[in-house]
Amino acid sequence: MTRTEFIIATAIVLFIAFCLGWFANWLVHRFTRVAAGDVAELDRMSQELHEAEETRDQAITYLQQREAELTNQLSQTEAELRAAMDGLRDARHETEELRARMDRPQAS
Repeated sequence: MTRTEFIIATAIVLFIAFCLGWFANWLVHRFTRVAAGDVAELDRMSQELHEAEETRDQAITYLQQREAELTNQLSQTEAELRAAMDGLRDARHETEELRARMDRPQAS
């Protein structure tokens, strides 16, 4: 085999390898191509996901506001309860003092 024949044989082998690679690439892209209907469905799904995330964010914000309102209301109710209990304790103490005063003159 002469040098020229070797170069020609190598060129043919490389050309055949190139053609097989190109053909394999074409087949892969042909079978993995995404259909237009699939792209439309993916767009629709992404839009629905975006809307669901917005709804979730709004729900979280509403729940945080509602929790703050209820916590505030609970604090106010507890303060009113403490005030009422203090008033009741004072009223009972005053009642006991009045009973004690009423019992003293009868004892004399």
